[in-house]
Amino acid sequence: MKENKILAEIKEIPQRAMTLLQSEIPALPTAVPYLGMGSSYFAPLAFKYMGVPIQPEIASEYAAYLFTKKQPLAVILSQSGRSSEALWCTSLFDQYVAISNYPENALSHQENVRMAIDLRAGEEHFSSSKTFVNTLLALYKGFGYDPAPTVELLISRFSDYEARGKELAGQVFELLATRPIHGIYITGSGPNIATAMEAALILSESTQRSFQGLPMAQYDHGPKETAPNSLVIQIMAPGKNYERTLKLNETIRQFGAHVLTLEAEDVEEHFSILHHSVVFNFMAFYLSELLGIKEMFAVGGKVTEVH
Repeated sequence: MKENKILAEIKEIPQRAMTLLQSEIPALPTAVPYLGMGSSYFAPLAFKYMGVPIQPEIASEYAAYLFTKKQPLAVILSQSGRSSEALWCTSLFDQYVAISNYPENALSHQENVRMAIDLRAGEEHFSSSKTFVNTLLALYKGFGYDPAPTVELLISRFSDYEARGKELAGQVFELLATRPIHGIYITGSGPNIATAMEAALILSESTQRSFQGLPMAQYDHGPKETAPNSLVIQIMAPGKNYERTLKLNETIRQFGAHVLTLEAEDVEEHFSILHHSVVFNFMAFYLSELLGIKEMFAVGGKVTEVH
């Protein structure tokens, strides 16, 4: 039986990650804006919460609301190299570093490109799975981290992560099929705030159901009042907010929330984003299968080009 094309892309993650690991990635600048949309914004956001002194910004809002005068340097990220908002930002800086999975496209070929980094994730037609992982790896390497050991661990656990994603998909499907779930949240802390947002993005576009990704502490500041008949997926990682998350789980369960958790065992918090993102990719695929979703990006294409 021929393998589903979406699942096939997800299963290419290990191969493409190794390709990126074997590539030379130059040191990346700090104290400058890192501009992107969707997954290309979430990836640098993770590093902000690791303490790397960068300024992640949503490209569209930077161009429309924050730009006042041309700045010396930025890093602009776009999976496709064609997203309108990323291209708008290219003229706002004397120079910029381009990070893209398609270096043949416009982002990497403007006159003021200082350098272009090829993510080497291969063709990607569905949700950002390979590209998100390789963007994280490029940033790890560019900021002086060594991600090789955690990638080896990720590869050794890949089938386990597929099983966990499939299990989560089944649990969520059962809840959606049998109960009036009126809110679905994915929460994380520190670098896993980016994971929660990325997970909500790929789950929303894959399943055509609304998932909201947000910081655990922000959920604690109000959205927890929607706990009755809601679904909350809490990303657990060994960091400063671990105990607070456990206590919040107990509280919202008492008030009728259905709480699921995801934790990559024996993985440092700042590398856990790689592991968690793989589980969520598998979860998105298997949940969309259970829901009978036949077409992704039905409302618009994968690449957002504003005319």
